Amino acid sequence: MSEKFGECLFPVKKIVEGTTEFFVPDFCQMKTLKNYAPSKVPVFYNPSMKLNRDIAILILQTYQRIVNRNLVVSEPLAGCGVRGIRFAKEVSGLSEVHLNDINPEAFKLIKHNIEVNDVDDAVFLTNEDANLFLSQHDAPHKRFDYIDIDPFGTPVHFLDSAIRALKNKGVLALTATDLAPLCGVYPTAALRKYGGFSLRTEYSQEIALRLLVGCLAFSAAKQDIGVNIIFSHKNNHYVRVYAQIGRGAKTTNRSLKNIGFIYHCFECLNRIVCWTHPKNSSKCDECGSTLRFAGPLWVGKIADKDFCELVEIEVCQKRTGDENRIRKIVRLIKDESDAPPTYFVVDYICDKLSIPIPPLAKVISLLRENNHKAWFTHFHSRGVKTDATAKIVMEMVRKALN
Repeated sequence: MSEKFGECLFPVKKIVEGTTEFFVPDFCQMKTLKNYAPSKVPVFYNPSMKLNRDIAILILQTYQRIVNRNLVVSEPLAGCGVRGIRFAKEVSGLSEVHLNDINPEAFKLIKHNIEVNDVDDAVFLTNEDANLFLSQHDAPHKRFDYIDIDPFGTPVHFLDSAIRALKNKGVLALTATDLAPLCGVYPTAALRKYGGFSLRTEYSQEIALRLLVGCLAFSAAKQDIGVNIIFSHKNNHYVRVYAQIGRGAKTTNRSLKNIGFIYHCFECLNRIVCWTHPKNSSKCDECGSTLRFAGPLWVGKIADKDFCELVEIEVCQKRTGDENRIRKIVRLIKDESDAPPTYFVVDYICDKLSIPIPPLAKVISLLRENNHKAWFTHFHSRGVKTDATAKIVMEMVRKALN
């Protein structure tokens, strides 16, 4: 079907996520139009972010049950409005959901979707710049309990205004899709945007997530606000963080103690986490090669085990269509929440050693049998987090072939 929004006529289609029906641009039909390009779609919608939205609903519901009161939430970059409308329909205990988008076509489509879902009494819509929208809510009595920022690219342009618009103990959800700079392809771009160098390693996606958290921690610290990461995860094209803020100098100082650097040796795969500024001339204590570094970035925990356990319970109660996949992700994140930064990829090690690839489970079992802690990781299907050194991990990989 086609709907007229503003002065342009573009095709839309009805889709369903969770228990919510809504209209989005019909990309298949639009490809037949003259001069079509994905960047020219009048209203942004990304179907591949359904998992992101499903998990956001579980996180928000878990947070609401913990604080046990009605929440006021917002989405400053609403697009089609699907995330916010799903919040209103699928999360209990929300008193207000504020949606905003600067795009007038998006505003009209969101309004249509609000009417279709009959959530006019709970969802409030504005058509403004996202930072202006957030700045209008930075007074104590106007602040939000939860803010969800899911942009195309980097969220750093919205950090300062979002932090100011959050209540004490409120939660800020951030998505970053610009993985090229964050994963080390463009390290100086990461420095410009996130305030730290990235590094292209086998665990670069974890570095990406930790750079995002580090940037958030520094932005919050400027306002005497500390952050506590209650949940985070990665997918192929984005990293996602949920941070609970706390106001006060002491809370901020505790938060900044989690900022550090990761040294990496590309010869022997040794990696060192430290809290001092690295020097390019630093030598690997295992093989003597020059170490390279990533940071400053967050080297503290990137998930709270107790919170993850509550999310696991919530997965059993919500029906998103991806329950099994989400349950597996949450369980992995919970299990690795106490693990140290970085992970080893068994396939990468085997390629470096020119040996066959053993079963990952056997490598982990051998590490545990040799009095080392070891975890599967959601960052990589062939990855292992461990407190063992790279030398020991390589030894166990070889031993797993016997």
